[in-house]
Amino acid sequence: MYLYHFGLVELPFTLTPNTDFYLPMAMHSEALAVLTTALKTGEGFIKVIGEVGTGKTLLCRKLLNELPHHFVTAYIPNPYLNPDELRRAVAVELGVKQAQRMSLQLLTQRIQSRLLELHAMGHSVVLILDEAQALPAESLEALRLFTNLETEKRKLLQVVLFAQPELDFRIAATEFRQLKQRITFSYKLRPMNAKEVQQYIHHRLLVAGYRGAKLFPQGVCKKIATKSQGIPRIVNILCHKILMLAYGQGHFNITTTLLNLAIKDTESVNITSPTKNIAIVALTLIIIGGVFYYAVMVNS
Repeated sequence: MYLYHFGLVELPFTLTPNTDFYLPMAMHSEALAVLTTALKTGEGFIKVIGEVGTGKTLLCRKLLNELPHHFVTAYIPNPYLNPDELRRAVAVELGVKQAQRMSLQLLTQRIQSRLLELHAMGHSVVLILDEAQALPAESLEALRLFTNLETEKRKLLQVVLFAQPELDFRIAATEFRQLKQRITFSYKLRPMNAKEVQQYIHHRLLVAGYRGAKLFPQGVCKKIATKSQGIPRIVNILCHKILMLAYGQGHFNITTTLLNLAIKDTESVNITSPTKNIAIVALTLIIIGGVFYYAVMVNS
């Protein structure tokens, strides 16, 4: 709704992990460097941990886009799979034909044969799992057994896990000690600091086509950083609502008043209070009013 109002060509603060909006901040650049270095050296298990909304999926997509051509990737975005389903998903990703129909024993043989075939062609194979904290216990063990597939010199399959901190608590259990020992590289994503939040906001606006004067003042950015605790997803939610409010009121300046309204309307940053419902109603009316005003202007 506010694209024309602010001279944008696309929405700058959507929750979709679009790599066009990737900003090489310190923690993401470090994580990407750890991942690429570990994969190039042929390590078995690599783990990236981050809280909800810290950009794990975006980093995962960035890694997929930037891996050298000799890497063959098997990407599992939703790993809530039992061991049988996990093996079949990996087989399908690797191009094993009729993977959904064959017996489990034959499937395992075909996966190993396919990995050996790719290895002979000079390829390195990496299995990437997003939201890996959702893997059932039996599937975590099946994942470990995958890395037993190796030649005398190199692993046939490398595994990268992107997960929330819950995964660390799970693999700390005695039953997963063998898996934990195989994780040779690990990186923990941290939230953004206030300076990074400001850079992040301006970067996304620039990518989305904004070419005017600085839209979000430093004070507003600092408060966004505080209220969001530096979590990119929450920053996106707040900024999107602020722009909606500014458009609805016909304003071009971003103020703390607009930010406060956005905060009151956002459960992840706002403690329930008696004024919350009023704020939600006010936000809705402002947006509806803005839409009506825009429609009138277009038709006039």
